[in-house]
Amino acid sequence: MAIIEIEGLTKDFQVGFWKKRPVRALDHLDLCVEKGEVFGFLGPNGAGKTTTLKILMDLIRPTEGTARVLGEPVASVRMRRRIGYLPENPYFYDYLTAEELLLYIGKLFGMSQPELGEKVRSLLDSVGLGGARRIQLRKFSKGMVQRIGLAQAMINDPDVVFLDEPMSGLDPLGRREVRQAIMKLKDRGVTVFFSSHILPDVEALCDRVAILNRGRLQQVGALHEILKVQIEAHEIVLAGVSPEVSAGLKPLCDGMILMGERLQLSAGSPRQVESIISFALARGAGLVSVNPVRPSLEDHFFSQVMSKE
Repeated sequence: MAIIEIEGLTKDFQVGFWKKRPVRALDHLDLCVEKGEVFGFLGPNGAGKTTTLKILMDLIRPTEGTARVLGEPVASVRMRRRIGYLPENPYFYDYLTAEELLLYIGKLFGMSQPELGEKVRSLLDSVGLGGARRIQLRKFSKGMVQRIGLAQAMINDPDVVFLDEPMSGLDPLGRREVRQAIMKLKDRGVTVFFSSHILPDVEALCDRVAILNRGRLQQVGALHEILKVQIEAHEIVLAGVSPEVSAGLKPLCDGMILMGERLQLSAGSPRQVESIISFALARGAGLVSVNPVRPSLEDHFFSQVMSKE
């Protein structure tokens, strides 16, 4: 079931002082996000990620194209009660405490006590701010503001959560807590659509990703489908390899590393893999594992972006 549907989405901005000229930030974007997915939206600065999210939030209007969320136009008020949103640079009233902010937002959604109070406590604990519930937001670090922003995006138990750079400004512990919060959303069947430039987090979280560059969609698909297109080498791990067998394996492989009692070899082709394994097993060595070596999402992302420069 499609939760987010984007068809031909285009956005031109007028730039310049005396003589205005159009600059295309988004160029006929087509995208579909299914129910329950954690969907990563990747691209360098200026790729059009935030523009897309602002259109989905109805903060700006597209030049062309349409977008629907939960089967309804992005301007639908009824649909907005079922979504959560964290902007890239969230800003909240500085003199509220974290607890007061969430209580206020919860009341805007029509929530009442005592359920709201329990919900607020649970959300603050889930993003690692349970001990800071009564501290004013003006005393929060950037990372803490980011985490309270994530909590407010979840206050209404949304069906879809939109996150614009949710890991921005977080230390490793904060990133871990946000990752756990996103996985809890996924476990509940919530669809999560987020943009990020922190690719290891995307690789750890996402079911599918889209790569955007200069406003155009370069690639979209499941991570395992995107990353399997290139196998750079194979890694073979052997045990019980004698010095004589090791010497015989050296000319058959592209590289060799001794790791304690195990020997790790690299091979560039399936034919090499077959030769190495046959040679080693025939001489009493034990096969521990054979693994393909693929580029990481980060490597693949930069190869896609740089190839379009």
